[in-house]
Amino acid sequence: MEKIDKELLEQVAELHDVPVGAYNIRKNSTSAARNSTANIQITSKEDKPGIDIRVKPGTKNESVHIPVIITETGIKETVYNDFYIGEGADVLIIAGCGIHNCGDQESRHDGLHRFFIEKNAKVRYIEKHYGEGDGNGEKIMNPSTEVTIGENAVCEMEMVQIKGVDSTLRTMKAHLGTNARLKVTERLMTHGKQYARSDMEIMLDREESSAQIISRSVGKDSSEQVFNPIAVGNNACRAHIQCDSIIMDDAKIRSIPEIAANHRDAQIVHEAAIGRINGDQLLKLQTLGLTPEEAEKVIIDGFLK
Repeated sequence: MEKIDKELLEQVAELHDVPVGAYNIRKNSTSAARNSTANIQITSKEDKPGIDIRVKPGTKNESVHIPVIITETGIKETVYNDFYIGEGADVLIIAGCGIHNCGDQESRHDGLHRFFIEKNAKVRYIEKHYGEGDGNGEKIMNPSTEVTIGENAVCEMEMVQIKGVDSTLRTMKAHLGTNARLKVTERLMTHGKQYARSDMEIMLDREESSAQIISRSVGKDSSEQVFNPIAVGNNACRAHIQCDSIIMDDAKIRSIPEIAANHRDAQIVHEAAIGRINGDQLLKLQTLGLTPEEAEKVIIDGFLK
């Protein structure tokens, strides 16, 4: 494995070597390494680029790593991955995409991840996006996620984009079954002239379903961000949307949370706040010996945790 490969895999999947268990490592539009286990099978799609991941019912304490890395300029790909999580399974899925672009052509990864989570199953999904390289070519990532959560099932998703992605359109659609639970935590930072848009549509279709959507972002320089999460209550349900952003320099941030109730027992709440770094916090940290730049970094790092 080359040095650049290792650095990207560490950034997006916290991997220092080939992982234990089930994994599929995709590099420059091809499968670079793959392994299935007795309970988790990974197979290539026959009709389009991508893989199917099938987790057997009752599987416990196992993980799947499916990172994507791009190290050549000019690569543009669309990948389709489907996850079939069996009844009663409990699994950790670590995805993510890292692009190293030192050329003058655009490098781009678009991905559609579909999750079919059966009754009483639990999924924790972590997706990290990262870009680097000193070329003029843009690093673009457009992740799409579709989630169907069955009765009494739980899905927790952590979406992170902290550095180096020039443009991203992030979309999510979710349908929740009876007593299903969804928690989505999004953390994002933009700088330079970067653009990021996040669109979510959460459909609480069955009784006692619940969703929590948390978005935290930092906009620097002349970057631009748009957040548009929507929660729709179609039954007796609960949902909470919270969007908090720190705006700096000449950045632009729009937060457009939307809630809709189509049932009298739907309880849906949204909150949104955009503001500067607290001056008192900066001053206090500087009195402890930090430079203004160090104090700013401490506050931002803590905010995005």
